Amino acid sequence: MDVLSLIGITIAFVALIGGNLLEGGELASLVNLPAALLVFGGTFGAGLLQMPLAGLKRAADMLRWVFVPPRQAFREGVQRIVRWATTARREGLLGLESIAEIEKDPFARKGLQLLVDGNEPDTIRSILEADSGLREQRDVDAARFYEAMGGYAPTIGIIGAVVGLIHVMGSLQDPSRVGPGIAVAFVATIYGVGLANLLLLPIASKLRSCIREAAQYREMIIEGIIAIADGENPRSIQLRLNGFLV
Repeated sequence: MDVLSLIGITIAFVALIGGNLLEGGELASLVNLPAALLVFGGTFGAGLLQMPLAGLKRAADMLRWVFVPPRQAFREGVQRIVRWATTARREGLLGLESIAEIEKDPFARKGLQLLVDGNEPDTIRSILEADSGLREQRDVDAARFYEAMGGYAPTIGIIGAVVGLIHVMGSLQDPSRVGPGIAVAFVATIYGVGLANLLLLPIASKLRSCIREAAQYREMIIEGIIAIADGENPRSIQLRLNGFLV
């Protein structure tokens, strides 16, 4: 569980609601069902319009990363690679076959299998970098779903405010309804700007951070696999890969 995400969301909404109360407002003044329906529904609909089904499923799967980000065990990864290098030095590349069969990480398992099959280092690098790049691009495209909705939400909030003002203009003959009507109209703007800046854009940034970290981990795996293919000393490999440790 990423406690900072939970704390951040809590602080953001407490600050928003608390600021409203300190200004003398009421909690009920921030609650408006038509504005919520227009902003939340319109934003989600616009986001769906730009995403293919596969990308939407991936975006939904990645949402849990906000609170439970995937753990990239860099230190343990370096230790595993060093063990692979030691095995390859003692038993040859074929000695890695049994290790590849039980390797849980699909990306690492693919790299080990390429080693066992006797591929050239350049070929191994080309295949693994293409695989890693495609994975990263798929995840980046999914994260753009939240980033795009973060861009749409404020504009749709303004649309909601305009729609509310249109109804207010129809009540000008009753001055007592104008002030409250304008206040309700601008609730849609609060929803749009708040949804974008307190949730959607931070979510997109958090997902991009997780994606970068995963890409760096795969890069470390690639460098380790290539070093083994080149026959480097396990100690040298460890010193090289230590640069990936934070």
